[in-house]
Amino acid sequence: MPSTQHLLLKQLLTAATGPLARRRPRLPAMRLAFELMSFGQLMPWNVFLEDADIDGMPGEWVRPAQAQPGRVLLYLHGGGYVLGSLNTHRALVGTLAQRCGVMALAINYRKAPEYPFPAALDDALLAYRWLLAQGYKAANIMVAGDSAGGGLALALLVALRDAGDALPAAAIGLSPWTDLLLPAGKLRRVALEESQVLEALEIRGWGPLYAAETSLAHPLVSPVQADLRGLPPLLIQISDAEVLGDDVQHFAAKARAAGTPVTLQVFEGLVHWWHLFWRFLPEARTALDQVADFTRQVWPAPSAYVPRRAA
Repeated sequence: MPSTQHLLLKQLLTAATGPLARRRPRLPAMRLAFELMSFGQLMPWNVFLEDADIDGMPGEWVRPAQAQPGRVLLYLHGGGYVLGSLNTHRALVGTLAQRCGVMALAINYRKAPEYPFPAALDDALLAYRWLLAQGYKAANIMVAGDSAGGGLALALLVALRDAGDALPAAAIGLSPWTDLLLPAGKLRRVALEESQVLEALEIRGWGPLYAAETSLAHPLVSPVQADLRGLPPLLIQISDAEVLGDDVQHFAAKARAAGTPVTLQVFEGLVHWWHLFWRFLPEARTALDQVADFTRQVWPAPSAYVPRRAA
């Protein structure tokens, strides 16, 4: 059963629905509000930041004090392909890296509608290949992301496999957006508080902004449509009460049927993006600890490998 803190969060969502529905905020206003909310975030203790220039793309190293050398988590933030930045997800990436005991590289990939598909995917490919060029082995890289970033991480795996690149050790999707088709009926079938907020934000328009001239059913736009054979182990976390829940469980079943190892963890009654509220929600901390457990299963022993060049 969801915690008292989560019930309070749902009440806050309910209170926000009316003003959002009346004002119908435009994308620039939503971006600004998301950035402003990030000012209150505090990094976990003993986690350090360093700017990264990834062949011209902004990025950020997140380095816990006790991180294992030679291993890295490539993190792709969420935001429906139209919102989000290094700022908005910094604390989440920090606590995830600390719990997993590894360094993380977060990237500020390009957003729609200014930069539609395949810009975000090209940036994710650039970051992954840049890590390889820095001397990191593919087996010492994991890819992770939340919401749209989780879908982008899965699309990255498919693109790397199809290009013949060495695949990362594993991938982690926190409520990943695997199918960009979101019919109105689907929004109304899920938890009332979340669906009303999402409809007020006009989230159904975000997928088309990203896809632009490309079909929403393209396998690198909606990974649920892809051939899922030959991918590395996946950890997928989802709530049974969020908009993406059914699609993600369908993706997990399809991946398993294709022979891809999948660990699916389904949480009860939680809203989308509950991971972002890790300081407030015990369910989020539990979920992130389970991510750490997964990374230790994939990487059971410390790496003796150190990249050729300090990144």
